[in-house]
Amino acid sequence: MDTNLIPILQMGIFIILGVMVLLVLLYLYLMKPKKEKTKQYEEDSVANDSSKNEKKIDQNYGRFTGNLTQESIFDFMEFDEIVDNMIVRKKGTQYVMILQCNGVNYDLMSEQEKIAIEEGFVQFLNTLRFPIQLYIQSRTLNLRDIIEEYKGRIDNLTIEIDKLDAKIAQARSMGNKALREKLEFEKRRKINILEYGASITDYVEKLSSNKNVLQQRTYVVVSYYSAEIGAGTEKYSKEELYNMCFAELYTRCQNIASALATSQITCSILDSEQLAELLYIAYNRDEAELLQLSKALDAQYDSLYSTGKDVLQKKQEKIDREINIAAIDMATDSILKADRKKQIEELEFAINKEEKIRQKANEILDTYENQLDPRVFKLAKQEIKNSEKKEEETKKLESSSTTNTTIKKKIVKRKKED
Repeated sequence: MDTNLIPILQMGIFIILGVMVLLVLLYLYLMKPKKEKTKQYEEDSVANDSSKNEKKIDQNYGRFTGNLTQESIFDFMEFDEIVDNMIVRKKGTQYVMILQCNGVNYDLMSEQEKIAIEEGFVQFLNTLRFPIQLYIQSRTLNLRDIIEEYKGRIDNLTIEIDKLDAKIAQARSMGNKALREKLEFEKRRKINILEYGASITDYVEKLSSNKNVLQQRTYVVVSYYSAEIGAGTEKYSKEELYNMCFAELYTRCQNIASALATSQITCSILDSEQLAELLYIAYNRDEAELLQLSKALDAQYDSLYSTGKDVLQKKQEKIDREINIAAIDMATDSILKADRKKQIEELEFAINKEEKIRQKANEILDTYENQLDPRVFKLAKQEIKNSEKKEEETKKLESSSTTNTTIKKKIVKRKKED
């Protein structure tokens, strides 16, 4: 072997060993972060599990998971009861009375009126000697009751128009033109009101079905504490304490109402039912529109039992309605028949009158027969007979003309029907 190749081989071996050492170091360097990443991943997974548990806890936060009892509900609502137009709170130590205020349209007033209202409100604030709270509640306007009221009025107008039709038919049969025209004018007026009411009802019904109409109400909350009476409230009974607090709260509310009246603001004290409705809407904003408290009170949920109308009572009411309708028809028919009888009696009286006149004329001629010329007497008798014949002929002509007119009317009616 050539001696010159030995250094070259040694150099090659050193290079190969150096490359191997570098590869080992690179391998160790790459394996170390992987272990740290696995450790970090394990730590992150533990943290994620704990955050998920915390999220589960947060989801249940604020929800009542135990059993609902009457005491827990009262603790949540923060008032004890509603009695004598008052809200009793904090185990009978605080009593609240609420005034509902009807506002004024401030923007449409003149400058003088605005100044007067502002001065009145400043005077109201200066006269206050006890703390008050202002509470504003937005609620959905109940248009269903208004629609039902409109429909009831429309039904009443329909009944009145039917009665006017009967009176018009009666006046037409009697031939009273002035009364008939007056009744027809009244009927047209009521028909116009009926059409207008029906259009308003349809508009309000469509308005309530498309969107909710909100109404804002302002209340003044007046509080009174039993500690204001003084020491020794334990000696008073519960009813006596209620009466004393009611008297004081009522006086305060009347003072507020009279002071706000200077600003043209009218107030009214809420009764127990209105207080319950106010609190019900405050605690049930979403369900208050569908589950209304007034309907629950009308359903008598707090009664021992509630029933509908008895079947016999319903039948009796139906019979009464039928009797009223039949009585109106019978009265109308009796008036028409009585009017026809009256016309017949007048006609018979007129016929008898002509006959009596002829009899009386014959009697007069017989009385003065000796004083008259026989020829004149005979001709006078003949004239009386001729007048009787002429009257009979005119009656026949009138009867034939009436029959002809009736026949013509029937023919025209049949042609129209054809």
